[in-house]
Amino acid sequence: GAVVGSLESPVLMLVLLLAWAFFWLVSLLLSSLIWFIAVKASDPQDERLQKGLLIFGVMFSVLLQEAFRFLYYKLLRKAIEGLVALSEDGCSPISIQQMAYVAGVGFGLMSGAFSMINLLADALGPGTVGIHGDSQLYFLTSAFMTMVLIFLHTFWGILFFHGCEHRRWWEIAAVVIMHLTVSGSSFCNPLYVGSLVPSYLLMAAAAAWAYLLSGGSAQNLRRFLLCK
Repeated sequence: GAVVGSLESPVLMLVLLLAWAFFWLVSLLLSSLIWFIAVKASDPQDERLQKGLLIFGVMFSVLLQEAFRFLYYKLLRKAIEGLVALSEDGCSPISIQQMAYVAGVGFGLMSGAFSMINLLADALGPGTVGIHGDSQLYFLTSAFMTMVLIFLHTFWGILFFHGCEHRRWWEIAAVVIMHLTVSGSSFCNPLYVGSLVPSYLLMAAAAAWAYLLSGGSAQNLRRFLLCK
């Protein structure tokens, strides 16, 4: 019981966050490896084929990330059973909702960190954004896209875990479809409206959905806004 008590709250949540960040890195490594092999084994002069491989790489990466999210959920369920067995009162020191939130934040932060790394790498050059008449809003829109992905992964984590916990497979399918939609919308660039607007609309819908699944209500939201 003392051991379990020492792991409560921030320490345990930090461990879960770092563990999920590691899972995301593994999924990124595997998807990058598959895409790299496919590109090297194909004709680099065939632009249509290369674009098709890029689309395949993005879609495969999304599906692999969601597969790792499901694997992480399974591991967390096993961890909860172990914590319950060690506790004196037969209760887990952290709920599945808290685990879902922490896992989503870890996923989002790691995804956002790599997005910013790619953005900063582009900023080093060579060349200047917009020099050939392209949009000069590349860095600004990329920052907004990174922000929306961090929030979306947080909400998706809550929705995904709730679907797994209650065997609502349509919730899991909705998360996968939203993830594929947001990732696929990036191919609309440099028409940034075509990627940002759908992503933010999906974020609003996912936020409201996750809020309701977490036990929120319109009355609670009104009390929060009125500081009551």
